[in-house]
Amino acid sequence: MSGYRLGEMEMKFATIIWKNEPISSGELVKLGEKELKWKKSTTYTILKRLCEKGLFRNTSGIVTSQISFQEFQAKQSEQFVEEAFAGSLPGFVAAFCSRRKLEEDEILELQKIIDDYKE
Repeated sequence: MSGYRLGEMEMKFATIIWKNEPISSGELVKLGEKELKWKKSTTYTILKRLCEKGLFRNTSGIVTSQISFQEFQAKQSEQFVEEAFAGSLPGFVAAFCSRRKLEEDEILELQKIIDDYKE
């Protein structure tokens, strides 16, 4: 699952792709230059790396995602809980709440999520 770990610049570039897909690789080069100050070769190197990680595909010069941004976030979250809390979601929530008090609306939202999964 290491494909769901991205460096800061990979994440910025992936976000550009998700926001603009489907996008031609030529347009992506222009956005990489404009938004990240990258050269064409850097854009293609990072794009290749993200494709190898299974996040995107570049078919005939058109770049599209293989997983949605939401799915990516879910997989990253699962990986973090697994690695940092031995897979214990209650352990994660307890650690989170020990440093920051939950607002009433957050508690209600969490309770709704739990109730929805009980059914």
